[in-house]
Amino acid sequence: MIYPIVAYGDPVLRQKAREIEQGELDIESLVRDMFETMYAAHGVGLACPQIGKALRMFIVDGEPMDEEMADFKRVFINPTILDSQGEPWAFEEGCLSIPGIREEVSREPHLKVRYYDEHWNAQVEEFTGLRARIIQHEYDHIEGILFTDHLSSFKKRILKGKLSSITKGKVEIDYKMRFPVKSRN
Repeated sequence: MIYPIVAYGDPVLRQKAREIEQGELDIESLVRDMFETMYAAHGVGLACPQIGKALRMFIVDGEPMDEEMADFKRVFINPTILDSQGEPWAFEEGCLSIPGIREEVSREPHLKVRYYDEHWNAQVEEFTGLRARIIQHEYDHIEGILFTDHLSSFKKRILKGKLSSITKGKVEIDYKMRFPVKSRN
């Protein structure tokens, strides 16, 4: 099942998501639906808040970004960033919930993350480079943070009109979205 992606301005994107209890929902179905949704929207990561569910889970598949990341397909349930380090580096990011906007965001290049996989196996892994960046972007989603929050006040003012248009559904997209304010036009 392909979920509509929740657009900028929806309150669920600003909530700190709650932890998932083992057995409370059909993780296998949710994971399958999330990957199907992400691929339909041409993304490399998708967090539960982006499909309207304030749950601490996200998925990633780095292959579309770089062939060297073909092995970077994961499910992160109840993740915790244990450590992040290194000199922050800037890289252009975008977001399925904020279509048409891409901006440089600085993030640390090394992460250590504890999480459960889709089989409820506890994992502790270290990630670097683009892998670390994708995880931090998706982790922000379950914390109620968007990549635009990392921008300067000046950049935010410049983008205000575009963000307002996204909230109203005045944006061209090729995937299903759910908008918080329906445009009257």
